[in-house]
Amino acid sequence: MEATGGYSVVNSNLAHKLDNENTIVVETNDIPLKWCSVSLSDVIFRGKRLEASVFDVEAKQARQIIKNSKFPSTTIGGENGLTTSYTCARFKRIWLEHSDFPIYQPSTIVDIKPKPDGYISHLTKTNIENLRVKKGQILMTCSGTIGKVSYVSDTLKNKIFSHDLLRINCKNTVDQGYVYTYLKSKVGNKILLTNSYGAVITHIEPEHLATIPIPDAPREIKERIHNLIVQSFDLRDESNELIDEATNLLIDELKLPSISELKKSSAKSFANVNAFSVKLSNLAGRVDASYHLPIVDAIVNHLRKYAEEVTTVGDERISSDIILPGRFKRVYVDEGFGRVFIGGKQLWELDPTNKKYLSNSKHNTRIIKELEISENTTLITRSGTIGKVTMVPKHWEHWVTSEHIIRVVPSSSEIAGYLNVFLASDYGNVLIKRFTYGSVVDEIDDNHVSQIAIPLLKNKDVQKQINNLALEANQKRYEAFLLEQQALEIMDNEVIFAK
Repeated sequence: MEATGGYSVVNSNLAHKLDNENTIVVETNDIPLKWCSVSLSDVIFRGKRLEASVFDVEAKQARQIIKNSKFPSTTIGGENGLTTSYTCARFKRIWLEHSDFPIYQPSTIVDIKPKPDGYISHLTKTNIENLRVKKGQILMTCSGTIGKVSYVSDTLKNKIFSHDLLRINCKNTVDQGYVYTYLKSKVGNKILLTNSYGAVITHIEPEHLATIPIPDAPREIKERIHNLIVQSFDLRDESNELIDEATNLLIDELKLPSISELKKSSAKSFANVNAFSVKLSNLAGRVDASYHLPIVDAIVNHLRKYAEEVTTVGDERISSDIILPGRFKRVYVDEGFGRVFIGGKQLWELDPTNKKYLSNSKHNTRIIKELEISENTTLITRSGTIGKVTMVPKHWEHWVTSEHIIRVVPSSSEIAGYLNVFLASDYGNVLIKRFTYGSVVDEIDDNHVSQIAIPLLKNKDVQKQINNLALEANQKRYEAFLLEQQALEIMDNEVIFAK
């Protein structure tokens, strides 16, 4: 038993629990007090609410910046604006285990390689083809978490998204990257999320875009920004293709059947209830069904048949360290006063939205020992949504992630990519989730991750190729990030704040 920050923690115990399930968050600001004036009419419109959170002083300042811009302003939407936009009608989904119509959640538009939420039937009462997004469109979440923005390249084109998504078409191609970059900029995004009085909005409709001012920069500047964004998304597409190639090599070398085939061959059904038996000698102290799912044994047995060796993630040849940070009281500060801090929901984003900053002065020791991440480390979400896997790109170097993410530090660059490809595969996901425990919130811990089975291939050249493809993909994601940052710098320096 070890005491950590006032909590009692049982290390490496399958019944690992905490006295307090909730992380305590403390927010602080090291900048002067912000204030703004608000019209009486807007106070009435907002339900006579007077709390500051309803209004945004920075948004009002942002509108003034655009008003004073070097270039004349137009609007994003509206009759004379740069774009047209639409949303799709709501519909009731008919879910299937699998179909030709995978559907994606709007929140995944910012994921570098989105995964479908499920599959819908062709009998769903809506025009499914109208739900497909088109290459060159700008996408924006308009309900729930609003204001997330993406650009449709090959990765997203023709994918089916639900109705809570604003689909934006630019009247001129050159404006696609330009409008996207403006909406991603700090000034543009601030304006997007508020009305003309600075009131925070809760839903975005196409009509709202007619109220969003945007500098109408010369075509030469627009072209530079647009081309950088297109190149950035091309690199993201290429990185996804490399990951797919690496995963297919892994599947071919191990002769892995699909997960659905493995499920069918390993499970028995009795009276429409899936059931299986486990020998007492194989319980390993676990009586929860998820740990003993037949598909887990089916995968491991298959790996043993076709791999040179099946070891575990904790093998020193695979990882040099597996880190599970302890829970702690977070102190957030403003940008420039701390390290970029991201959570599990942001793990699949190239440039995570809604970044927070963890205080250097308050958490320096913990940051250095537990929280700081390094390039090519594999990250795994350990609670809530378990099993999201990503590899740290170069621009995340020295960032910090939450205690809900386990860090798997590879033993060397010769295994880092291969480790990530396997854990991120459908087969790795099953093996990760087998260790799930918890009565209210599902969890896994570092001890569980160390026990995850991982195959070493007979053909070392193929294993090396898989590894190199993954590392190349990670490098392309870094280069994609740099190009987008260049576009944002041009937007700020030559458009928004240009004198």
